[in-house]
Amino acid sequence: MDIDGSGSGIDRAIGSGDGIGTGGDRGSAYGIGDLLGRARERAEPVLRGIPDAALAGPTPCAEYDVKALVNHVFQVVVQFQRLAAKEASDFGETPDRVGAGPDWRARLVAETDRLVAAWSAPGAEEGTTGAMDMPARLVGSMALLDLTVHVWDLARATGQEFPEADEAVVAELAGAVAVLEPTARRTGVFGEAVAAAEDASPFERLLARTGRDPHWKV
Repeated sequence: MDIDGSGSGIDRAIGSGDGIGTGGDRGSAYGIGDLLGRARERAEPVLRGIPDAALAGPTPCAEYDVKALVNHVFQVVVQFQRLAAKEASDFGETPDRVGAGPDWRARLVAETDRLVAAWSAPGAEEGTTGAMDMPARLVGSMALLDLTVHVWDLARATGQEFPEADEAVVAELAGAVAVLEPTARRTGVFGEAVAAAEDASPFERLLARTGRDPHWKV
């Protein structure tokens, strides 16, 4: 997940067995595949709208420039497809998929389609997955968190609009962050929480909990 760009992400913990707390189904009326589909709809225009000239620019994740963050999202989207199928994942090294060719935007969008399909498959969010045998639904929520929050990062970093995340997506992510937050904060996966304004939206409050300034600008 590397949700704050620290290099010690929860996604690596899934693959390696390193310490992170686990949690169960939070009783959402929506499947993870459905929620990922909603996040994907908001992600596609942002991903397609990233200009080459912005790839070296900063992002709200201080240790990632735009290109590195895109490659990280690529890695998450590919590896979480494997986790949906209860297969082993590998977060050890992040390939430079952006550098592999100018069609990277179309390739990334296609992989997000595959991610949605993988988590929409029967049984995907049942049982456990990953080296730590974490609840599959929680693992799917991690993919949802990256596809939502990191795409917001990329929108901010490239001067694009990002509409408020879907209400059901935010509700799911609030529950996931509540489970992940204690260990994620202790290990530096989440940055220090930012104080949210009194009139902040639920999505802005979620961003603040992950250590982001909801009003960050380049």
